[in-house]
Amino acid sequence: MPDCQRPQHCLSRRQALATLLALGGCASPPPLPAELTALRAGPGQALLLGETHDNATQHALRRDLLATLLARGDRPALLLEQLDRERQPAMDAASRPGNDRSPAALDAQVDAVVQAGGAAPGWHWPFYTPYIRLALAHGLPIVAANVSRADARTVMQQGLAATGFDPAVPDAIARRQAAIIEASHCGQLTAAQSARLALAQVARDQFMARLVVQHAGRGVVLLAGNGHVRTDIGVPRWLPADLRARTRVVGALESGGATEGSEAAGTYDTVLRTPAQPRPDPCAGLRMPATPHAKPG
Repeated sequence: MPDCQRPQHCLSRRQALATLLALGGCASPPPLPAELTALRAGPGQALLLGETHDNATQHALRRDLLATLLARGDRPALLLEQLDRERQPAMDAASRPGNDRSPAALDAQVDAVVQAGGAAPGWHWPFYTPYIRLALAHGLPIVAANVSRADARTVMQQGLAATGFDPAVPDAIARRQAAIIEASHCGQLTAAQSARLALAQVARDQFMARLVVQHAGRGVVLLAGNGHVRTDIGVPRWLPADLRARTRVVGALESGGATEGSEAAGTYDTVLRTPAQPRPDPCAGLRMPATPHAKPG
């Protein structure tokens, strides 16, 4: 789900630009932790990398991890939540290598892939173009890993089976997904609205899992929000057992954030912790004022 459809993860253009300039100029991301440098995404393996969508440090670390995998010879398919599946044919056409492999031509091709993918608003694309550039430079398939908005609406209105997804969702997953969605929208949704949005989230997870299975032969790197890669309710729950055993899941959490505590334990195979991205309280203007006490009669 794009950043600014979730109030918690909205980042102003000014904030995003300042953070990117800091990472690209005077400051640099910390070195990759040892537990990440040991990961692989070769044939038969899958690596699911979560993110806090607007955290620039996490993006820089994941970019470095992808570059490390490529330097070791892994050539996985790159799956991105930020791209919708109906855009895949146009993306494939834009991704075909040309005769000009100069840096300028590669930059232009990166832009062409983003535009072919719809350049959906709500995502801060300068965070994602470095992954696409690495993929193009090394001949990786770039795969749209999100369902279309039309499919999501159909799921919310008619259920999972209406678009070919598995309607047999365990109650524990449905309830937990709905609770997370309700919290992420600052308590402004009704229970019925949260339940419908939870179905769309399950559809996205099931679709991502199908793509992981489809591309596992060459290896997979999936880039998606932390909620999608959770081992208890996300993509891993929809993978075949043998592939799940060859899949590693990394949650990228912010120190002191809402998922820093007990909820993170067991939710991911590995946890990458980074400083929190400065952002205003997204719910500050949505909280109901306290009801004044009635004056005694």
